[in-house]
Amino acid sequence: MNPRRTDLLATAAATVTVILWASAFVSIRSAGASYSPGALALGRLLSGALALGAICLIRREGRPPREAWRGIAVSSVLWFGFYMVVLNWGEQQVDAGTAALVVNIGPILIALLGARLLGDAMPPRLLAGMAVSFAGAITVGLSMSDEGGSSVLGVVLCLLAAIAYAGGVVAQKPALGSASPLQVTTFGCLVGAVVCLPFAGQLGSEAADAPLSATLNMVYLGVFPTALAFTTWAYALARTTASRMGATTYAVPALVVLMSWLFLGEVPGLLTLAGGALCLAGVAVSRSHTRRRATAPVPSPEPQPEKASDSA
Repeated sequence: MNPRRTDLLATAAATVTVILWASAFVSIRSAGASYSPGALALGRLLSGALALGAICLIRREGRPPREAWRGIAVSSVLWFGFYMVVLNWGEQQVDAGTAALVVNIGPILIALLGARLLGDAMPPRLLAGMAVSFAGAITVGLSMSDEGGSSVLGVVLCLLAAIAYAGGVVAQKPALGSASPLQVTTFGCLVGAVVCLPFAGQLGSEAADAPLSATLNMVYLGVFPTALAFTTWAYALARTTASRMGATTYAVPALVVLMSWLFLGEVPGLLTLAGGALCLAGVAVSRSHTRRRATAPVPSPEPQPEKASDSA
């Protein structure tokens, strides 16, 4: 396939991912009022696993090859299981701004781990873009934080979520070298659901009392921000570095601000809008490519006619 076409498809897949992940924050806020952190994570993963399983059956996707299972297992436990539970729990302990601040350490950790474990390059544009985006995330977080709305436990939980997120991404990258994005996402979701099975009792009791809107939000989280978005993420990750994909997720805070404005009526202040603009600007810088200057070929010297030598 044409490299330019491949890059465009990967960019489109990454765009779908960040839009759906941004929408997840709005749905978690709604469903989290009726479901506990573990039950919400399990319900989300079960919904995602059912949707992905149906797609695999239609496409006749088999099991991933043996060499991919290590990466799938590690990323599933860290990212699909542990991350979702502690993030749901952490967002109940701290305000949204503080959660956004701490969780956005994740892309920086991805870049450091990717360089150390995967040999990812750290070009100046990527580092500059991440710095600009992180400054924007700090601005958004500070503008959305409520005084006294944070707890030490909540900050620790969000920090653990960021670490698990980074570790899951770096572990998933090698698995995509031998398994398809759909296989990695499907079996990752299944393993994550198994990890969260201890919360099955809570899910059953809470689903009986939860309003329909909360349950529909939980199903939405499983089908779109999990099944679809994690698949498009894996597709894009297989075609670029973990560091560059991690930097792309800095667009999420800006989109969350926009969606909260549109769907929840939460009008952002000027500082919040400025922070969101910084996040998007940083992503644009981090995903840009340095243009190589075309150098004119050096003409080879023309052969000179040989001089006739004088005979003695």
